[in-house]
Amino acid sequence: MLPIGRTLDVTRPLYSINLYIMKTVLIILGMLVTLNLASAQSKNFIDQPFIETSAKVDTLITPDRIYMSILISENDTKGKQTVEELERNMLQKLELMGIDLSKQLTLSDLSSNFKKYFLRKQDILKAKSFELLVYDAKTAGQIIYEFEGIGISNVDLDRTEYSGIDELKLELKSLAIKKAKKQAIAMVKPLNQSVGRAIFISDVQSDIVYALQGRAAGIKIRGASTLQQETIESPIEFEKIKVESEVNVKFIID
Repeated sequence: MLPIGRTLDVTRPLYSINLYIMKTVLIILGMLVTLNLASAQSKNFIDQPFIETSAKVDTLITPDRIYMSILISENDTKGKQTVEELERNMLQKLELMGIDLSKQLTLSDLSSNFKKYFLRKQDILKAKSFELLVYDAKTAGQIIYEFEGIGISNVDLDRTEYSGIDELKLELKSLAIKKAKKQAIAMVKPLNQSVGRAIFISDVQSDIVYALQGRAAGIKIRGASTLQQETIESPIEFEKIKVESEVNVKFIID
């Protein structure tokens, strides 16, 4: 029973229902408008005459970052020198060659190197592994030659890199776009038509082929004692890094 002086407001539930219905209708209408616009844009895109072409460009660059892995072990000198002596001689030799030890030489993770030593010769505490960064092939060859003279022969040319690779890839993409447009112009010219603006661009791929995996012209990794000083001092080059970029472009035909 309602209190005296109060009346039942039956319009409030109806008002809430109507407001909910109006909001739902507006949302549905908004979605329909959006779908119609997208459909119209897609239709306009499909209805436009266009030409599609792809282009690829590539270049070869000389690496300017060469990583060498160095393993020093008493086993190399048959116990005549300790690891500490070998390390000290190595550091002295590198400093004489102008190597910045704080920036170019780092101590490597030894676990992978020590597994074979631990299983075969029980000399896990008698070896150290380093990674050395140099900036040209001649220096790498000189280091291998000099290290052989102080009893360090376990030197590998690990990998090469090019410091400006990101900028180079962007430059190649731009060249590929220009090449694609040039191709499109050549294709429509016999039809007395012209190429308009690009309506679709896809970066198909950007590949980097690192040629060096322990190989370099004129440098023998193991048994470096066979190298002659004249060979080290002569020009030495690593195989160059190949960088390529490919794009796919659609141009409007006017």
